[in-house]
Amino acid sequence: MKKEFSLKQREELLNTLKARFEKNRNRHKGIEWAKVQAKLETDMAKLWSLHEMERTCGEPDVVGYDKKTGEYIFYDCSMESPKGRRNFCYDQAALESRKENKPENSAVAVAASMGIELLTEEQYRELQQLGNFDAKTSSWVKTPAGIRKLGGAVFCDRRYDHVFMFHNGADSYYAARGFRGSLRV
Repeated sequence: MKKEFSLKQREELLNTLKARFEKNRNRHKGIEWAKVQAKLETDMAKLWSLHEMERTCGEPDVVGYDKKTGEYIFYDCSMESPKGRRNFCYDQAALESRKENKPENSAVAVAASMGIELLTEEQYRELQQLGNFDAKTSSWVKTPAGIRKLGGAVFCDRRYDHVFMFHNGADSYYAARGFRGSLRV
């Protein structure tokens, strides 16, 4: 995958991220956009990853700052699971195990190609403190090794004003299930 984009695309992305940042101040109290932008402008690889998150309809936004590492934390903040990242099984092993009707790819592989990580269950629950996400869709989350070893994978959604975690075979895929990512910059 080509990891380059034009100066115009970078400027458009920064403008989009800034507008989203300003519109959703509740997600990042105490964080200044100028500092976030300065950090982004020094790391083209991370900026490209944010571009990929945006291109696949993830609507990335700053949700925190890690004082120990000095990194800003971005999550996909689209109201529903990103449209450009649905219909994937969980990982490459699950994809390879399907004999028929294979999906196009796996959530883990697509996330890796984008330079992002799947949200963990804990991160997913943190995200849900910022709004009501995945009321009509669901999102794969990073699955514990013990569950994955037995052929399963986990996903989360929000229904009935509660956040739920479920399980499914890792090789399953649905039009309403995608994945949300995180990126540290």
